[in-house]
Amino acid sequence: MLEYAPSSRLSEEELAKEFSTSRTPVRRVLARLESEGLVESVHGVGTIVTDPDIGELVQIYHLRMELALLVGKLSPIPRSAEDLERIRALIARCDEEMRNPTQKAFLHLNMAFFTEIRAFTGNLPLREISERLYYQVVRVVLKMMPKLGLAEEYSAFRNEMQAVLSAAEIGDWEAIGYIRRAHISMSFHRMMAYAEKSELSEERSKA
Repeated sequence: MLEYAPSSRLSEEELAKEFSTSRTPVRRVLARLESEGLVESVHGVGTIVTDPDIGELVQIYHLRMELALLVGKLSPIPRSAEDLERIRALIARCDEEMRNPTQKAFLHLNMAFFTEIRAFTGNLPLREISERLYYQVVRVVLKMMPKLGLAEEYSAFRNEMQAVLSAAEIGDWEAIGYIRRAHISMSFHRMMAYAEKSELSEERSKA
């Protein structure tokens, strides 16, 4: 959520106080975050929050697109009426938030929908890998959101949720994987297009 700014230093003692716990679990969590690339341990400095960069995540996005196809193929779990109702509630929530969109609200909504998507497969390794990759890229989305256009991102996201719901209502689990892949791909290409435009603009200003 970028609550801790990129390049900022994280103190075990301060985090322990913030979350009312001892330093041992904090140390364990920081080790996991480092393995996921969210923080970096620098000798003589401490634990530093890494700065998300779309250029460094190209391969992760490509892997996410391929893994999305497996959601409807590996041990798909049929959705109950209650499950589908939760997705409808997320769409209604999206419609409400679009009247006064904020970055944080969008990200919370996106995370809630990702949780629903993850539950479509009973394959635990796939769920764990998908979750890890999701949280590696979600910071990039949040960082670039002001430039991408919040209203456009909300609209594209709503279309994805509606398409997934329609496929789930008829039990077409494989279609859900293709829908998910398509939207991850479109999101990735929107960010890459903006990154290239920004780089070109910067080069022109220097010239």
